[in-house]
Order: sequence, then structure tokens, then C-alpha cells
Amino acid sequence: MDPQGKVALITGGASGIGLACVEELLTNGAHVSVCDKNADVGKAVMDNISKKFGDSRAIFIEMDVQDQNSFKAAFKKTIDTFNGLDIVINNAGVGEFGDWEATISINLGGVARGTMLAMEHMDKNVNGKGGVVINIASVAGLQIMASCPIYVASKHAVIGLSRSYGMPFHFNRTGVRVLAVCPGVTDTPLLATARSLATSNSMVAERLKILDKLPHQNAEDVAKGVVHVIRHAANGSVWVSEGGELVYEVRFPHREEMKIST
Repeated sequence: MDPQGKVALITGGASGIGLACVEELLTNGAHVSVCDKNADVGKAVMDNISKKFGDSRAIFIEMDVQDQNSFKAAFKKTIDTFNGLDIVINNAGVGEFGDWEATISINLGGVARGTMLAMEHMDKNVNGKGGVVINIASVAGLQIMASCPIYVASKHAVIGLSRSYGMPFHFNRTGVRVLAVCPGVTDTPLLATARSLATSNSMVAERLKILDKLPHQNAEDVAKGVVHVIRHAANGSVWVSEGGELVYEVRFPHREEMKIST
């Protein structure tokens, strides 16, 4: 899918990877709904976007991915404003900083809500014309880490959800591709928050020891990878964006290779 002229909704769009995706899609000719819980930051972001891209290319919607009604309202406002919806990027997420239930609710629950609403609104057999859903997971969803088991579990779940919704059964009915992008260590406000907590939280400190040994990248590197995936990726595929390098697809063993019965 070419983003030119398309309409995108991005959660967690006011900072970090979400904001980088907003700007990359605007640069590639899309209209964008910037959805975020932080209204003050969102308004500041919109001032910058208006100066750079004009007043008609993007809107800000205050919303909480844990609130189904808030999520529904964001979809409605986006579609009403831009007369359609083609791309949904479920990006909003948190680290594992103490409230494990919130980590699951936001990282998995928010992605699940966004994916299901996207399938509903972009369904080619209802009022939509198909589209693409990008779920932002993490390389943590492809491995294990003793220092953040709940975060790792939430990102494993995002990958499983994305691959399951990315099966032909769903695409043949709706015309919606569902994919996952797994960023590596990315310099974002989330990473900065982890650093601020490291002096008082031994698990966070241990986590940073590991992360600091890995290659870092900017949020803009991930955003370029996301646009590549929107353009080229096959339904149900999972991609890694790491170290500022070109994104690459993860190969999972087929069911036959794993000898799993169904």
C-alpha cells in the first residue's frame, strides 16, 4: 500500500515511535489522526505539524487505549474528518515499572482493541475498503528476559495476536492485512523513564545493563521501517527494526516443522 492519499490512525502518536510514524506518514502524503492520552503534549505536537505540513493534514484526538468508548470515538472522528480509514498503527505502550496489570492492559489490551476496531471499520464487506494494521511489538517479544517478564509476555502476545489475525481466514473476509513490527532498543521517552527509575529499582537497573550492550536507534529509524512494511509486507508477517538498519522479516517454523496437531 502506498501511503500517499491514505488515512492513518496512530495510538501513542504524540511522542516516541508513534510521533516518528506520524511525521513519516505525513511526509509520504498521508492524512493522520494523532491519538494520545497526553493532551498537552498532543497540542504542542499539532502546532509543529501545522507549521510543517499545514492545518488540514492531521488532527489530534485525546484518547486512552484502555477505554473502549474512547477508542471507538477516535475511530469515528478520524473517519468523519478524513472520510475513510486505511492504516491503523497500534503503537501505545508502557514498560514494566511496577503496575503489571497496566502493562498487560495497555500493551496487549490496547493493541487487541485497536486491531478489532480496525478490522470492523476497514472491512471491505461493510463500509471500508480493506487496509493495513501495524502492531508495534518489540524484539522482547521474540526472546526471554528475566528483568521484565510481564513486558516480555505482553509483547509475545502482541506477536501472537498479529500473526493470528494475519491468517487468510481474516484477510479473505475483510481485506485487512495485520502485521507486527518489533523495534530493538530505541531512544524514546520510555527508555528515558527506565533510566530515571534505575537507581531505585533493581530489575530496571538489570534491564538497562542488557539494553545498553545492544545497538541503539532513533525512533525515525523505526518509522521508516513501518512505512516499508506498509508498502511491501505480506499479511501476517513479523518484522524487526534494530540498530538503525533496514527492517527484516522474522521466519517462524511452519506447523508441519513443529509437528503440532490442530
